Amino acid sequence: MTISHRRTLLILIMLLLSFLLTACGPPKKPENIENICRIFYQYPNWYWDARKSQARWGVPVAVQMSIIRQESSFNGKAKPPRGKVLWVIPWRKSSAYGYSQVKNETWKRYKKATGSHFVSRDDFSDATDFVGWFGQEAHRRAGINPNNAYALYLAYHEGIGGYERRTYRKKEWLIKVAHRVSLRANVWNSELRRCAHKIKKPWYKF
Repeated sequence: MTISHRRTLLILIMLLLSFLLTACGPPKKPENIENICRIFYQYPNWYWDARKSQARWGVPVAVQMSIIRQESSFNGKAKPPRGKVLWVIPWRKSSAYGYSQVKNETWKRYKKATGSHFVSRDDFSDATDFVGWFGQEAHRRAGINPNNAYALYLAYHEGIGGYERRTYRKKEWLIKVAHRVSLRANVWNSELRRCAHKIKKPWYKF
């Protein structure tokens, strides 16, 4: 078998493994969703996914993870709670879905902007890439520093246009949540300094 044939076979095997991994759906929530080191020890591939997103878009791993923690508690199948029409018929208030709770229209914009066609909101790698992409958009359009988890979360929740119009000022609860996201990002960033070197890179992450 020639080197070129071996490479082709390796690529086919990797594609098959990738398909099998995604076909099984997202993994269950981490056992400890409040400790970033424990999360990455359980799912080391998540760390390398977030690292890849950071390298591509500039949003720190801890900021990405804090936003995802707030949005879905790391539940890849998360959806907004159901409301009721006339207190009888259940309905969903939003099309948000997945780890990063992205709405349909926003996800379409992300796919078009990045040229990513085979992505899924319940795939953690795609979710972290989306958060990074959004952070870069917020920086480009509104001047938000990618390290500023507080401002970035406000823009994430209200939309970049809403952030620029300061719509969050009338939402005291949202401001409190944004502060919580920021505090968590700071704590997790400190934790990562102590444990990142212990997170092994899966063999298929190359």
